[in-house]
Order: sequence, then structure tokens, then C-alpha cells
Amino acid sequence: MPFTPQEVEAHLEKLEGWELEEGRWIVRKFTFSEYMKGIAFVDEVAAISEAFNHHPFITIDYKTVTLRLTSWEAGGITAIDIKEAEQYNEAYDKMNSPEKSL
Repeated sequence: MPFTPQEVEAHLEKLEGWELEEGRWIVRKFTFSEYMKGIAFVDEVAAISEAFNHHPFITIDYKTVTLRLTSWEAGGITAIDIKEAEQYNEAYDKMNSPEKSL
């Protein structure tokens, strides 16, 4: 069952960087210092997506990776979209942590 617009907004307040687009997608742009770091992130996104068996739309624009999530069968944003977005954020944070740069 999809979340109501109010529920989506409540989840997005706690989900760094994600926005509602066209009332049916949650979207985030991830920026990287190098092209290949963005590609490595897409590999992480693919692994997470396979584990959930739920796949985002992915756009790669040089050093920017844009992810769009929705649950087609449910007709909107559901808990799986939010959980997956949280894991994408965690993967991004790990890739950009100061320890990773050492």
C-alpha cells in the first residue's frame, strides 16, 4: 500500500537529500569528485537493489548520479522505497567518509 502524501513528506524530512518529484517519485542526486567514484557507487546501488529485488531508475551525468524510486505495482511510494533510499545514503556516506580517503 502506498504512503499518503503526508506520510511521504514525513519520511523525506528524515531522509537526507531526497525529494518528492511529480508526486510519484523520490529522487536524489549524488555528486562525486571523480567519474569513476560515481560508477563505483552505481555498482553499490545495483547490489542493494538486487538484494531488495526493487530497482531504481539511474542516470549518470559525468560526476552526478541521480536515483529515482517508486513502487509501480503499489502506485506510489512505499516502505521499500524509503528503506532502499536509506541504504543508498549509507553507501554514499561510506564512500565519502574521511577514512576512505586515507
